[in-house]
Amino acid sequence: MSNSEHLANVMVQCFIDAVNNGVDLVPVVADSTSTSKIKPFVEAFPDRLVNVGIAEQVMVGTAAGLALAGKVAVTCNAAPFLISRSNEQVKVDVCYNNTNVKLFGLNSGASYGPLASTHHSIDDISVMRGFGNIQIFAPGCPVECKQIIDYAIQHEGPVYIRMDGKALPVLHDAEFQFTAGEPSLLREGQQVVICALGSVVHEAVAAADKLKEDGMDVAVVNVSSIRPLNRQSLANQLNDARHVVSVEEHNVNGGLGSVVAELMSEQGIAAKLVRLGVEDGGYAAAGDRPYTRKMLSIDSAGIVKVCQQLINETSM
Repeated sequence: MSNSEHLANVMVQCFIDAVNNGVDLVPVVADSTSTSKIKPFVEAFPDRLVNVGIAEQVMVGTAAGLALAGKVAVTCNAAPFLISRSNEQVKVDVCYNNTNVKLFGLNSGASYGPLASTHHSIDDISVMRGFGNIQIFAPGCPVECKQIIDYAIQHEGPVYIRMDGKALPVLHDAEFQFTAGEPSLLREGQQVVICALGSVVHEAVAAADKLKEDGMDVAVVNVSSIRPLNRQSLANQLNDARHVVSVEEHNVNGGLGSVVAELMSEQGIAAKLVRLGVEDGGYAAAGDRPYTRKMLSIDSAGIVKVCQQLINETSM
């Protein structure tokens, strides 16, 4: 695996490997063959792809039917359309009926940049958290992505995987082993603990490294597993923190910021929490990735500024 790779390419290779290993896997797309980068799979297995056209509700319903027939059904299309257009089918056909469907929300967050709110997916985690029995993951790098997908294919039951739309560098070394539910500590520190998910984990790591150069002690926790979540493991990372910052390319309500706030309240963790993401009632700005993240203060510079302010408050 290269040092930087598009997560959709990782996804497709996982599908190919699964079929080669005897898994009866069938991808279902909604005219999203380009978005899903599925061409290598079709070339290897030309009779396995189901393309229902631009009809996301049909896509999810078809996947549920395939799963009921014993297949491992995977849907691959843009996250904003999967979430908004097929909400009822995800809720009823997949979750309520506990069908063995793996939903891949591609180009999540503000990956579509200038295409603006119609194409941004800033509520997908909150929607999926509202459904009862679907596991939810947001990989932050190619190594983690492969392990999450391999886990999801073997897991019996509904899974939603939130995928970024850009090539991402590797975060984890060769020794990394993904465990569903477990947050991973990427940087150690106690003045501030940054909790992040998905591609903004890279922004958090860059911020922590910059702060360390300036003599500040900042931890980074990668929360790629939203459900299941070992709440005690995450609490252990936060217990001794003076301040906590959550970072996500998602609305601060219902996503990681809410997960962290709920946990801190339930566990009696008294640190101050700052939630960075799309503000309550807001939208992600239309523009390229650097501009959008700067406006939301979820780029490395914005995270550095917030952490510096928190640390300076403590020292006053």
